[in-house]
Amino acid sequence: MSRTPTYKGGIKAVLDQYEARRAPLPGDGGLPAADVELAALAASPVADPARGPFAPPFANNLQRKIFQLREELQGQSELTVLHGLTISHLRKRACPDQAPRLFQRMWAEQGDHLLGQLDARWLVSAVTTFGDHGATPVQRSTGLALTALFGMMKLYESERLYSGKPPDKPFPVTDRIKAKLPLQMDSYALVGGGLDVNLIARLWQEAEGDAVIRPLAHHLLDLLIHDPAGVFRRLAVMAARKARRNRQAAPRNADAPVPARPRKTAEALRWGLVSTVKAPLPQIARFAAHHIDMGAHAVHLYLDAPDADAAAFLGRHPRIHVTQCDAAYWQASGRDRMAQHQLRQAFNATRTLRDSAEALDWLGHIDHDEFLVTNRPLSEILANVPPDRAIARIPPVEALARENGPPRHFKLTHKQAGIKKSLLQEIYPTFGLHLFGGFLSHTGGKIFARTGIPDTRLGIHTLKYNGEDATNRIKPDGIYLAHFHAPDWAHFRSHLDFRREKGSYRANDARPEMGQGELLSYLQAQEGEAGLRAFFDEICADTPELRDRLSRHGMLLAHDFDFDGSVRRVFGTLP
Repeated sequence: MSRTPTYKGGIKAVLDQYEARRAPLPGDGGLPAADVELAALAASPVADPARGPFAPPFANNLQRKIFQLREELQGQSELTVLHGLTISHLRKRACPDQAPRLFQRMWAEQGDHLLGQLDARWLVSAVTTFGDHGATPVQRSTGLALTALFGMMKLYESERLYSGKPPDKPFPVTDRIKAKLPLQMDSYALVGGGLDVNLIARLWQEAEGDAVIRPLAHHLLDLLIHDPAGVFRRLAVMAARKARRNRQAAPRNADAPVPARPRKTAEALRWGLVSTVKAPLPQIARFAAHHIDMGAHAVHLYLDAPDADAAAFLGRHPRIHVTQCDAAYWQASGRDRMAQHQLRQAFNATRTLRDSAEALDWLGHIDHDEFLVTNRPLSEILANVPPDRAIARIPPVEALARENGPPRHFKLTHKQAGIKKSLLQEIYPTFGLHLFGGFLSHTGGKIFARTGIPDTRLGIHTLKYNGEDATNRIKPDGIYLAHFHAPDWAHFRSHLDFRREKGSYRANDARPEMGQGELLSYLQAQEGEAGLRAFFDEICADTPELRDRLSRHGMLLAHDFDFDGSVRRVFGTLP
């Protein structure tokens, strides 16, 4: 298959044209010595260039260049002229020996002055120069990345001028055509897409590694996200419009039809749990025993890793129903074993929901590291749910990590406490605003679903009715889901890789935050184990300081678990 190059002559022609523009400026370059006093230049304004020694007629290109710079920067400081001239030299194949040193000194010693004097076009030129002549790897990587970003922006924003729309007017969300992008890339998802946030966040964090380029890079990125006429603002407007259209087009009522039944008293109501588990027997026993102690009428355990000894121990109690998810189980189900554990969880939960219509009134779907905590009997809470509600949502509280014994302190999200998100930075000064609600784990919680509703499917965090999330739900008072997500450092560290690749730290484009997995990968790459440990100590560790900050904002819950006592009461002995 023949290929036609965009540029006649192919890459050789591109390189030749690029090099033709890089001929050095003539003479000595007009640059002062590398140790010139920069503060004096910053204090001297540029006078009328027509009255100076560089006024036309011009003897060479260097004189013309200096005149043009002084004419453009008239009224600014002499340092801005030196800055522009130095950049002009550094873009050539060869430059005076002192040019790289001068450029570095100007931004290290007079960066604030230059940020205040130069417009965005000159600042983009400066960050581009860091890409070619940075003194550190971070300066070069940040400069090159921002060069590519701003260069591509200039290309597509210039092309867009031919569309007939000004830069601040988004395209209609109804005019999209279905076509592959160049290089067979998929198009950006207006609703839920995270490419824009990922680009900006990664560049911002990359620049944080170098004190010289950081103010410049952060200033440019801040200008970018506040510009009312760029692609980021247009996409944000289009995303809001598309989301609004989606909401308007969505069914207004996705209530799951609750069967008409006599309302039960707390004493007559029956509730149970289902969980697909893969954990050591002592952990599973604690999970089951705790909830049997709370009054569960049935605890359905699906052993994702079949274990005959564990099944025998757990099956001692008549309210605990154990299913070994072995090859025979999946063959009998008529399904191949799904590769994703989330799909296996939903399949087992839905199967139990349908089989429990006669035995239970409510079925909860939670994991083995999640424990219900209530301020009164759970049957009483569920009995007071309005009869037309199909879902009772249980909000999570995340455990603070202890190195000895089970967690006893738990944190709430800022939304649960009714405080502003900005206050998270007071509680978690370094990492709080990078995590949704300050949580490392999920913030959506889990649910109890009414049994006996046709055409429903029980998922990880919701009940589906005819393929849509059921909307007739309620969040009862007096109940939380205590999530032992990272109960100690060893647990956090040993589960990190799996959670980044397949679990709860996978990328989530629907959230504006950087994401747990991406943040932790960055910390590990930049700071190794020390970075991970610093993150864990601030976000997860049960320290008096963190408890005090959480308590002052109404975000702390305390609860003592008696797991050994529950296991002995339910099973007669510890496993």
